[in-house]
Amino acid sequence: MIIRTLQSLCIAAALLLALAIGLVFTRYPDQRDDAGSLDFSQLSDADMETAAALQGVAMRDGYSLQVRTYGGADDVPLLVMVHGSGWHGLQFDSLADGLSENADVVVPDLRGHGTAPDRRGDVDYIGQLEDDLADLIATLAKPGQAVIMAGHSSGGGLVVRFAGGAHGHLLDGAVLMAPFLKYNAPTMRENAGGWSNALTRRIIGLNMLNGVGITVLNDRPVVQLNMPESVVSGPLGGTATLSYSYRLNRSFAPRSDYLEDIAALPRFILLAGGADEAFVSSQYAPTMGAVTDKGRFDMILGATHLGLVNDPRTLGILKGFLDEY
Repeated sequence: MIIRTLQSLCIAAALLLALAIGLVFTRYPDQRDDAGSLDFSQLSDADMETAAALQGVAMRDGYSLQVRTYGGADDVPLLVMVHGSGWHGLQFDSLADGLSENADVVVPDLRGHGTAPDRRGDVDYIGQLEDDLADLIATLAKPGQAVIMAGHSSGGGLVVRFAGGAHGHLLDGAVLMAPFLKYNAPTMRENAGGWSNALTRRIIGLNMLNGVGITVLNDRPVVQLNMPESVVSGPLGGTATLSYSYRLNRSFAPRSDYLEDIAALPRFILLAGGADEAFVSSQYAPTMGAVTDKGRFDMILGATHLGLVNDPRTLGILKGFLDEY
């Protein structure tokens, strides 16, 4: 009887493993489609030659994380700005320059992105982006200096993840600009308004494999980003990232219990555009306010998802927030 039960369990486990692997290998990336994608015109018009110069900061594994720095005034907080999916730190060049008198601003190109990605669209393990940001803070923060982390879109989701993780104690404040909370959060529009294409069947298979400790396939792409063709074929097209591996995608978002990560946030301000095409801006306050009273929520009327970053109202609000530290 016991032998038969063990045999049945082994057969069931083998079938589940075969199902998971089948889900991974029977779902291939689709042909890229930028129909309905976000308006990247403001971001792709940025000029790398006139932007702040990139410099390398060594991470714990020796990787040279590429960053831009702005300002350097005394008695101001350190502001780490985390870019959104598919792009890089050049997204914040104008905003960071505008904040340079209010903070020591550092803008990294996250690992897997930008001009020196290591492996574009991939990291070594789930959580590596958090470790990189912690290493960056450890290297650049002055003794006793307040640390604020700001993020836009998926970058905002990474800030939320960071707050809820092992390094959350490093933060004194947070700025969230139209953050990605989770695919099933009330703030989510279908496929982020046409920006992303999740390979759902493959994700399910990899979730099953990771649940039993099998991580060897975590380099497989699971999300495609519908970057406009005008950007891909433009002068900065080579710096765009068009897909994410399972482990990078997991690293770039709050954990499954995203509300728990939100509850761990320090004092924060959230800005969202009234014309956001990717997320439902009106749902941020009720969703997040249910688990934390540390946030202030500002709606920037007329601002689109990407346009929010360079809206002059955003600059004014963030200056005021930083001056409180």
